[in-house]
Order: sequence, then structure tokens, then C-alpha cells
Amino acid sequence: MLTIILKAGKEKSLLRRHPWVYSSSIHRIEGKPEEKTKSGATAVVQSHAGQFLARAAYSPQSQIRARVWTFNESEPVDHALIKRRVQKAVAYRATNVKDTDAIRLIFAEADGLPGLVVDWYGGRAGWLVCQFQSAGVELWKSAIVQALIAETGCANVYERSDAAVREREGLPLVTGVLAGDMPGTETPAEENGVRYAVDVQKGHKTGFYIDQRDNRRLVMEHASGREVLNCFCYTGGFSLAALTGGAKNVISIDSSGEALTVARRNVELNGFDAAKAEWRDDDVFKTLRTLRAEGKLFDLIVLDPPKFAASSEHVDRAARAYKDINMLGLRLLRENGLLFTYSCSGAIDADLFQKIVAGAATDAGVDARILKRLSAGIDHPMTTSFPEGEYLKGLMLQKM
Repeated sequence: MLTIILKAGKEKSLLRRHPWVYSSSIHRIEGKPEEKTKSGATAVVQSHAGQFLARAAYSPQSQIRARVWTFNESEPVDHALIKRRVQKAVAYRATNVKDTDAIRLIFAEADGLPGLVVDWYGGRAGWLVCQFQSAGVELWKSAIVQALIAETGCANVYERSDAAVREREGLPLVTGVLAGDMPGTETPAEENGVRYAVDVQKGHKTGFYIDQRDNRRLVMEHASGREVLNCFCYTGGFSLAALTGGAKNVISIDSSGEALTVARRNVELNGFDAAKAEWRDDDVFKTLRTLRAEGKLFDLIVLDPPKFAASSEHVDRAARAYKDINMLGLRLLRENGLLFTYSCSGAIDADLFQKIVAGAATDAGVDARILKRLSAGIDHPMTTSFPEGEYLKGLMLQKM
């Protein structure tokens, strides 16, 4: 049996049910030599005094040396545990997620499946798209796929384990079909009455940003008659929401020509007037300055940039970037205009993000009121013991 014994005093986070064990917290590891090098092996975690704390997935190369499966000493890590966790996650979404067939089905630690992300597009005839981001779920991949198919009735499973976090776990980047046939370039999905074409093979993450569903609905509710600017638009999620809500026109900016091609296709799918949607393949920072120089003003602006801070080491640089785009966005807003601004950098918490935006307003020489704090949808739950799960945060502002 593989046993991880912590340094004295390092058991406190686990007693609070935090699911990670860092390498710096470990006093020693006991077990056979082959167990100590087996990625994903189940280990018992004990305090320095020998108290049982958890059963966890061991990752010999990661700084997060173990991720907790269970805090229950009598609960083994086996096929039955995997099945129970998947059943519970699917049941939660069935009860709480409405008006969409694009669903975050498994949200890693929040669903007791550490390092596993599964998005489901298009119902039973669609695709389950999986990201196995840690050693433990990688080892249990076959059991997880079987449980997903059994619980959803969806026979098509595609793997998108191509995120950089895999390398920190000592795992290779992998993509490909796990069950079913090869997906096409367009997997249909619907959200709040809007149809989207999702590329599960080559799109960002799993093909679509499901986490912004509620925020796209909010933009839809406030877009009527407004001139809208959508920055970092990807395949046009917020742009389509604005058009659905009756926006006068929408300018959308992204540096990916491939994403903009899909965005234009999404306009066609929904029968929108293409003349109301302008797409710019360009750098957002540069374009914002160009629009400012041209004297352009907008009634509603969305700033949904990619992750600027991959880790705590990049927080200062990311803070400058967030401040820059928010300053520019606020200057481009008309009086009483709305700014929807977001950060998906886990290293930037909600308090720091609000301070950055406040600094941007000061530098822009404007006053703004916070109308609402924004986050991911209900299918991205956050547990009380794992605040790191709240990676997406945002603000709805009104320029005064």
C-alpha cells in the first residue's frame, strides 16, 4: 500500500477538506519502489501522527503530489466510486441546468473527480468531450468513459486532453475518439434559443465556453437597440446573444480567423441579418486604441479575454493587461453604457479583479457603478472547501 505521511502541522488543510496535497507538505512516502513511481496510484494520506486523512491519486511529477478521491476511510477507490460520482454529477445537471444542450457535466474537484472536465454537446446524439487533466483520472479513464456512456446514453466520447496542465502531471498531450465515430467539424448545440456550431476537435478548450451561458443571457437581456462591441469574441457567443436581444449592430474582434469563420457560420445558422454583424480579425488591444482614435463610442461592451495569468508568477503582468483593456473599454462607452468584463485567470481572485477594474476607471477618468458581480453557471459549482474552483469572475458596470 502506498502511504503519504505529511509533515507536522500540514494536515490542517485536509482536515478542512481541501482536496490537494502539495509536495512541500510531504514528510515521506512509504511503499514499494514501483508504487512510488506509478502515476495515478491510490495512496492513503496520513498526518505526521499517523491519523488517516484521505485516499488520493498520487502524481509523482506534479507539485500537487496528490488529489483527494475521498475523505472517508471506509470508502475504497474503485469502479463503484467512479460510477457513483458520475451518477451524482449527471443527476445534479439534470435537475439544475435548463434551456441548453451544452452542459458542463463534470467539473473536476467540485464533482469528486479531481482533474476531470467533461462537456456535453447536443444530447444523446451529440458528443461528450473529456479533458483528463490529472494522473488519477488518467489511470481510471476507461471506467470513467464507461460510466459516462451508461449515465447519459450518449455513445460518442472525444478526448481533448491537450491542455498544458497535463505536462505538469508528467502526462502526454492526447486527443482522439474514445467511443463512437470521428466527430464532424460542426457539432450542433443550442443555448437560450441560440444555435451554435461547435468544433470539438479543434476549438478552444472543448470547443465552446459553456461557463458564460448565464452571462450571455444577461447581455441578451440588455442589448436591445444598443451598439455593441464584443472583444475576444471567439466564435461569437456574446455577439449572437446581443443580436438575439435586438442589438442595433455588433462589432466583434478576435485574432483567430478560424474562430471568426465559425462565428459567421453561427450568424447564418440563426438567420440573423449579416449586415448587423461586423467581424474584425485583429489584435484587441490595438483595435481598441484605433476605435478610440476614431472617436467611436458604444452602448454595451464585452471584454472576455483569454487567461492572462497562468499562475501566481504572472499576476503582476496580467493585472497590467486587465487594467489596460478595461481602461480602454470604459473610455469607449457612452454615458450610461454597460461594460461586461471578465477574468478567467484562477490566480486573479474576485477582490483583486475588482481592484484592477477600479484602477482602470480611475485612469480612464470616469465613474462607474457596479450593477452585478458575475461568475460561471450553475453547472460549474464551487465547493466551500475548494475556492480555487472559482476561476471565472466578472463585473457588470455602468458608466456614470
